[in-house]
Amino acid sequence: MNGPHDMGGMQCYGPVIPEPNEPVFHHDWERKALALTVAMGATGSWNIDISRHARESLEPAQYLSSSYYQIWTAALEELLVRYDLITSGELEKGEVEAKGRAVKIVPDGEHMAIALRQRHPYERPANRAPLFEVGDRVRTLNLNPTGHTRLPRYARGKTGTVERVAGCHVFPDSNAHDKGEDAQWLYTIGFEASDLFEDKADHIVFVDCWEPYLERS
Repeated sequence: MNGPHDMGGMQCYGPVIPEPNEPVFHHDWERKALALTVAMGATGSWNIDISRHARESLEPAQYLSSSYYQIWTAALEELLVRYDLITSGELEKGEVEAKGRAVKIVPDGEHMAIALRQRHPYERPANRAPLFEVGDRVRTLNLNPTGHTRLPRYARGKTGTVERVAGCHVFPDSNAHDKGEDAQWLYTIGFEASDLFEDKADHIVFVDCWEPYLERS
């Protein structure tokens, strides 16, 4: 979807200024926001693409005026209500009024420690051959989907070269909407920076693109 989160190449937002010796968390509540979000993801109530889409779907004014973990917290609240784990009234009052829907997994500290150490690959077995191979010239589609997508606006309708065939992976555009994993071939595409942006920077920008985003150039 097109939204305020997709800021690559946009103007008038100022430079990104790194904070010297930046701490992992600026406030203790940020630590809790991360822990709650990760723990709820471990319950199996939703997948990572649904969680990401919830953050991207916040109203632009809220998104742009919120800090990183404020966005995470707002999205988590929306998901808790959507999946009937709490009610909007309970969220507003900060009090439990009724028993919510049971979750698939109730993670404890030991479970989370193991889960965080494990890899959770999103690669899946291929059921067909890839359409493209390394060296092929391809063009990204000029998409403006209403749902989730991982194709950034600055890379739409652009021509590049297949640099890597990365195997079949869960397709976020489907997975974010509870429509199944719909595994698709994934490619790393190299674009000339000058073809993506107005400046004449002499370097290559690499974007991972699922096959449904691409056509032969």
